[in-house]
Amino acid sequence: MPHRGDDSGRPGSDRIAGPSGEIYIEYKQVGQAMKVIAVDAATGTEVTIMGPASAAQTDLQRIAVRKLQAQLEKDSGEGGSDPGEEPGEDGSSGSKGWIA
Repeated sequence: MPHRGDDSGRPGSDRIAGPSGEIYIEYKQVGQAMKVIAVDAATGTEVTIMGPASAAQTDLQRIAVRKLQAQLEKDSGEGGSDPGEEPGEDGSSGSKGWIA
């Protein structure tokens, strides 16, 4: 289980071990939503997701880490298209986004 920076129950930050090294996770509550930022320590690559503040923190963390891993694969030239991207009828890329 990741170590929380504080034990007050408030949003904070975690540091976890990912497949390519350390990943920093930051949580910020914005109204009824929770903003989760995941940063790969080795590359500095950062991704952000938003989810309901009532969602389990582990679920939000898992989604943010998966998005970060997809971004790292995309940046390294591995993997195919963005998982949130669907091709349009003319073969061009469609809208981007993530469905949780």
